[in-house]
Amino acid sequence: MSDVYIEQNVVVAKGGKRDVSVDIVRPAGTSGLVPGILFLPGGGWNTADRTPLTDRYGISLAKHGYVFVAGEYRVMSEAPWPAQIQDVKATIRWMRANSGNLGIDPDLIVVAGKSAGGQIALVAAGAPDVKEFDGNGGNPGVSSRVAGVVGVSPASDIRSRAKNPDFEPMFGKNPTDEFVTAANPVSYAGADYPPTLFLHGTNDDRVHHSLTMAMYQKLEAVGVPVDLHLFAGQDHFFDRKAHFAKSVTDAMHLFISRYVPAKEAVATP
Repeated sequence: MSDVYIEQNVVVAKGGKRDVSVDIVRPAGTSGLVPGILFLPGGGWNTADRTPLTDRYGISLAKHGYVFVAGEYRVMSEAPWPAQIQDVKATIRWMRANSGNLGIDPDLIVVAGKSAGGQIALVAAGAPDVKEFDGNGGNPGVSSRVAGVVGVSPASDIRSRAKNPDFEPMFGKNPTDEFVTAANPVSYAGADYPPTLFLHGTNDDRVHHSLTMAMYQKLEAVGVPVDLHLFAGQDHFFDRKAHFAKSVTDAMHLFISRYVPAKEAVATP
C-alpha cells in the first residue's frame, strides 16, 4: 500500500526460550516523530494471534498518522503469569529503545489490548515500576512507562477467573489474594494511572461490560482522564465487523489526539 508501510515478523524480544515478534504498520509521507501504538491480541490467554490486527486496526491507525505495532506474548500453555506481561514490557522497551528508527516519539507510546490482551495492557499501564514484571527479554534499564492505554472488551477484573481451575496453568493452583491483586488491572486504578479509553459491547457474555464500567468509575473518581464507549447489544467480538472496527480506531484517534498530545516545538533563540 502506498500510504502505509508494513513489516512482518520483526523479532523484538526474547520470551523465555523463544522469540517475541511483532508486525509494524507505518504511515507513509510523514515527517517528525509520531505516537506509537502497541496492540495486543486476545484469546483467553490460550492464543495470542496478532495476524488479524493489521487489517482490523493497524492500517487505519497508520493512515491516522500513528506507528502501529501488533504484538504477541507467551500464552498459558507456554508459561504462567507473569511471563505474559514480561513479554509485553520487553516489547514496549524495544519500541522506546528503537523509537528513532521507528519514527516514534518515545514519550508517546500507547498500549492497547483486546480481552486477555486488554488485561495485560491495563496492568502494563499501571505497573511500569514493578520489577517482577520486567523480565529479561531485552533492553534492560529502558522504561516501559506508557502515555495512555486502550482496552477493547478487556478482562479488567480477573478475580473470578484467577480462581477458576481452567486457568490454573496461567495463575497457578489456589493463587493467593496478593498474587491475584498484582495481576488484576482494577487494582491499579489510582490517580497516577495514565489516560484510558475503554470500548465494550453490552451483550458480552465472555467479559461482562460491568467490569469495564467499574474500572472506569474508579479512574473517573480519582480524576484520571478516561473515556468509555459502550456498544448496545454487541457481543465480545463486535470489533470483528468492519464498521465497528472503524468505530474503535476512530475512537482511539480522538482519544490519543486529546490526551496524548505531541510536545510543542521550542524555538531556538
